[in-house]
Amino acid sequence: MVSEGSTSGDDAQGSVISAPASTSYRPMARLPKNERSKRSNTKLRNAYLDLAEGGQPMDEDSHGAADEDDNEPAEIQEDDAVAASDAAAAGDTPVAKSRLSATAPPHTPQSVLRNSEANAHQSKRVRCGPTLVPQVPRVPKTTAEKESTPHLIVVLEQACLETYKVSSGSATHARGNKDAGDKYALLNCDDHQRILAKMGRDIADARPDITHQCLLTLLDSPLNKAGLLQVYIHTSKGVLIEVNPQVRIPRTFKRFSGLMVQLLHRLSIRSVKGSEKLLRVIKNPVTDHFPANTHKITLSYNAPVQRLSSYLTTIPQDRSIAVFVGAMAHGEDNFADAYVDEKISISEYSLSASVACGKFCCGLEEHWGII
Repeated sequence: MVSEGSTSGDDAQGSVISAPASTSYRPMARLPKNERSKRSNTKLRNAYLDLAEGGQPMDEDSHGAADEDDNEPAEIQEDDAVAASDAAAAGDTPVAKSRLSATAPPHTPQSVLRNSEANAHQSKRVRCGPTLVPQVPRVPKTTAEKESTPHLIVVLEQACLETYKVSSGSATHARGNKDAGDKYALLNCDDHQRILAKMGRDIADARPDITHQCLLTLLDSPLNKAGLLQVYIHTSKGVLIEVNPQVRIPRTFKRFSGLMVQLLHRLSIRSVKGSEKLLRVIKNPVTDHFPANTHKITLSYNAPVQRLSSYLTTIPQDRSIAVFVGAMAHGEDNFADAYVDEKISISEYSLSASVACGKFCCGLEEHWGII
């Protein structure tokens, strides 16, 4: 911005404009508006033509240098300069095209200029490395894949997953459709204490939250994201469920309960975007789904304590490991005595099922070098 100063001399000379000390402009005579616009446009055009003939790119300081060389008063309007710079940046004017050719080396083809401009635009894109992209777990489906890839198999035994009919639809039942109006809920100790008391059952028998916590711990582990984990659920009623490593278990228990009710009634849960089954009921026994030569163990508090870093080195590298974990509040640990190789304890303290699953996964990640 410039400020008006005091006038001196005759009226024919006009008023004098004083500029701040930080700018390179010198005092110049005030001219009529039309004359100022004409001279500013002529001066700007001459500067761009000089640039096209082989000069350097023009910036704010070059305006003052051009004025000092010509020794003529010139005033460039702010609106005209902004309009000219916008048009030159868009590349729609011949002056902008001449500026591009002037900055390039001599005898440079136009195709090379366009390619260099495209490469400069692509270099500004931020590309993330392949390690930052979330990877989908690779699920071993065929028998050959299960045999060739050693992985961890976790079986949640004695899981408390049982449905209870809380209400029935009489109108729908009269039409002959028995299940459409019925409402079922997952039996749990928080919401169905009176029902459990009427049935003469212990409250600890209805603890589906233990299975929910174990699934969240297992499926969120780096071992599962590396595609080296398979989870099975064996309920207290004898239902065997296969869990796809790609499934996302609901975080809230209410949504998890609705999902388990739907699974136990429909026997499978499919993906929304595809036909792949994320949860499904399969045939017993669970050992029929294990690879050959699988090392099977049971986690028990009453067994000898083993340090995982030392114990895992005793298992051959080419063998998969199956771990049976009790997903109940309390009870005997004889649920897998018929087909396990040994029982071990991984801590001197009694651990919950979720903590035991996480501790074993962490030890195997260190053993297999998974970060």
